[in-house]
Amino acid sequence: MGIKKIHKLEKAFVTFLNFDNWDLKWSGEGYEHFDAKGKTPKGLECVMEMKFRNKYYSDKMLEEYKYNKLMEMEDKLVKLYLVVDPKGYYLYWLNNLIMPETTMMYCPDTTLWTSKRLKKSVYLLSEQDASLTHYNAKDNLNIL
Repeated sequence: MGIKKIHKLEKAFVTFLNFDNWDLKWSGEGYEHFDAKGKTPKGLECVMEMKFRNKYYSDKMLEEYKYNKLMEMEDKLVKLYLVVDPKGYYLYWLNNLIMPETTMMYCPDTTLWTSKRLKKSVYLLSEQDASLTHYNAKDNLNIL
């Protein structure tokens, strides 16, 4: 999946959530450690990191580095992590989530631009820990 498609998906999800009383703005093509910023439906200031996966995995991977960058931001901000895969989407409210132990996994050294892999420290989040989950009606629905 190329960067242009990722940006289209991010923008589409921001629009989708805004129809449900969110007030988010896509962070653009900058080098922020999040993909959207704005307010939750209850008016709380938030930032959101998004990941779009072509394959379904029961555990949702979050790099420890990304998690730490989000958590370093202002305490009052709600920190969110959205994962979209072929089976559905999963939204994690990170502020009060008890994180599992990290594990080391081989991952691309950057999200899109290389096939080089490095060992990275990651969290494997359970679907059950997602605050909001929506399963596609059809397992084979190919939104990606």
